[in-house]
Amino acid sequence: MSRVIVIGGHGKVALLTAPLLVAAGHEVRGVIRNLHHGDDVRASGAEPVIADVEHLSIEGIAEVMAGCDVVVWSAGAGGGNPNRTYAVDRDAAIRSMDAADLAGIDRYVMVSYFGAGPDHGVPQDNPFFDYASAKTTADAHLMTTDLAWTILRPSTLTHDEPTGRIESGPGVVAGHVSRGNVALVIAAVIAHPETTSRRVIAFNDGDRPIAEVVSAP
Repeated sequence: MSRVIVIGGHGKVALLTAPLLVAAGHEVRGVIRNLHHGDDVRASGAEPVIADVEHLSIEGIAEVMAGCDVVVWSAGAGGGNPNRTYAVDRDAAIRSMDAADLAGIDRYVMVSYFGAGPDHGVPQDNPFFDYASAKTTADAHLMTTDLAWTILRPSTLTHDEPTGRIESGPGVVAGHVSRGNVALVIAAVIAHPETTSRRVIAFNDGDRPIAEVVSAP
């Protein structure tokens, strides 16, 4: 099994993902900035790692990742401050990709959002514009790397119970998806690198089993 490092280890999705990965036999590290979040990360089954990727260099992030096989980016600035949004969601994310390459890690899973891309359509005067722009740039950079990347684009997140079923593919428009289903998708793509590497998966809650979606070529 793999050694997985989750950047943004105290996030709601990350805390739901770690137990799934541990149950599948993976060793999980959760990167956090706040020492006081360590108990929550530990309770999820992950080993807390204290590091502030917003301010670490590529080399510094590579040191944090050393010994791992898979990177999951599930961090975010949380909105409200455009400068920090770009610093975390764009700049630190891009450094983490370059750090993964430097650390000899091939597999990288990015948690993005449904609609990211050059045609995201968010007006510049909309408060969401900075996040949309930052995520779009980070996703685009990831696609240019030699990493075995997967970009996940979940719709609006809810606290609904996970169903293990989603919808994805041509014609699907943005809707909503439970955080639990996002965690299940992350675990599934890590389990199926052969069908999910270099693939973008945008999804909502739906009717198709997650395993069916991610295992389809």
